[in-house]
Formats: sequence, structure tokens, C-alpha cells
Amino acid sequence: MPRIAYFGPSGTFTEMALAKLESTGTFGGPVERVPAPSQGATIELVRAGQVDGAVVPIESSVDGSIAPTLDALALGPRLQIIAETELNVAFTILARPGIELSQVRRIAAYPIAAAQVRIWLAHRLPEAEMFTSASNAAAAEDVVAGHADAAVSTALAGERLGLTALATDVADVDSAVTRFVLVAPPQPAPPRTGVDRTSIVLELANEPGSLMRAFAEFATRGIDLTRIESRPTRTGMGTYRFYLDCVGHIDDTAVAEALKALHRTAARIRFLGSWPATSATGAPPPADEPAAAWLADLKKGVADL
Repeated sequence: MPRIAYFGPSGTFTEMALAKLESTGTFGGPVERVPAPSQGATIELVRAGQVDGAVVPIESSVDGSIAPTLDALALGPRLQIIAETELNVAFTILARPGIELSQVRRIAAYPIAAAQVRIWLAHRLPEAEMFTSASNAAAAEDVVAGHADAAVSTALAGERLGLTALATDVADVDSAVTRFVLVAPPQPAPPRTGVDRTSIVLELANEPGSLMRAFAEFATRGIDLTRIESRPTRTGMGTYRFYLDCVGHIDDTAVAEALKALHRTAARIRFLGSWPATSATGAPPPADEPAAAWLADLKKGVADL
């Protein structure tokens, strides 16, 4: 049975994402779930060989990329993303039995969750003090421990801890979605499906035009970039690494050629993987077959091309 780590404790949206991957056959059967206290700790379990893979959040439709996940993937021995899934995210406000919403004076929340319900909290609990928790499920545990009167959490955490739901489907933005990825040791990419995502991390020379030249490797080949983000390297002011997602697969000729070109010019390139995308976003890279056939005819000396 595969051991799969997830950003825990039990009851987080990440565990729900792991359950969704499990139910859709990603692992070929049931798995042993191993909770970890942070995104970085979850990923390090894979590097240490203690688990076979890890599920972590990587992007929210409301607040963008999840920085701790990006940083953990960029540093240390290379790992690879091999699958993804998405969850519609709305929160449940949990409290101990007998507590009413009007009695809440201190509310526990994971910072990313708090950011997604800040308007709701401002309207309904304007006087409540915020207590920072390590995860959505940990916020519910903080209520059980008496650190807070209520928690921004999940229905699953409430069920497991015997808490009462004071409000459900709480979200400032309707249809908020979070994307989760399955990270594993380096391996051949899953087969190309035609609806794929490729992700890399770039570090470029600090000179005029270096970023534009990197983008041009995609643009000139008709490759659609769907995410462009910079994060500090923490080695000095003004030094950044760039995270790029594009439509396509490493087995697509255009994507492969772009990666080879970047390898020749970038200070450092890290391939994070090519894998099936949950939902199609952007235009696929152009097909190579017509151009390849034309070139083959040229080499054969075919006339009138």
C-alpha cells in the first residue's frame, strides 16, 4: 500500500484532495495517509524516502499561488509533480457545542483561509480577535483545546472532533477553487493526454533582457504560458526565481524545444513536471507533424514543396 503524505492534520482540504485522487484511481488502490504539519514538511517526507508521494496545495483561484509549496519545490533535491486535482473551497465556522455566533470573541484560522473569508468575518464578527493556526484542521483542534471560541475550518474536521457548525459554505468569492498536486520522486512524466500542464522554475542572469528572452522561447513556438510568478531567492535584494506553467507536455515538440533552449541560456532551470491538467486552460502548443513531414520531404529531395 503506498504511503502518501498530505498537509494535515486530518480534516484539511488537502486530505480531501488526497481522497479525491485516491477515489479516481491515481494510486491504483487505497493508500496509507500520513499527515505532516506544513507544506514543506510534507514534501520533505518524500525527499527523505519516508513516503511514496505527497499531496500539497499549490494555487488558489482567490489568492494565487501557495508560496510555501513553491519554495519547497524550488529548493533541495528535485521532485516531480505527476498529477493534480481541484476542489471547490468554502469554509465551515466551527465551535464547541452550546456556543453561538454572537458569543465568539476569538476565532482561529489558517492565514490562507482567513484571507478568503475576511469580508464575511468583518461583517459578522467585527470584534473577534484572530488566532493564527497551522492549518484548517489545526484551527478546529485549537477550538477543542480552548485557544479560540470558533474556527474557520472544514466540515470534515468538525465531524471528526465533535464540533458544531455555526455557518457553512462561507467564502467571500463564489466558486473559489484550490488546485492540489501530487509530488513524487523524479520519474518519467505521465503519458501525454493532449490536455497537459508543464511547470518549471527558472533562475536567470541579472542582465537586461534575460527575462524577455526566456519568455520569447515560449512565444516564438506558440506555447501558452498560464502562470508567471516570481519569488525571492533569499540570497540578496533584487534576486528572484521565476515559476512558469505552460499548456503542453514535455513530449510535445514545441515544449521540448523551449526547454532545451532555456537549458542553454538560463543560469538554472528546474523541471517540475508534465502531467494531465484537471481543466483545460489556454491553447495547446502547435502540432509538429506537418512541419516534420515537410522537413523530411526536403531531406529526401522531393520537388515542388
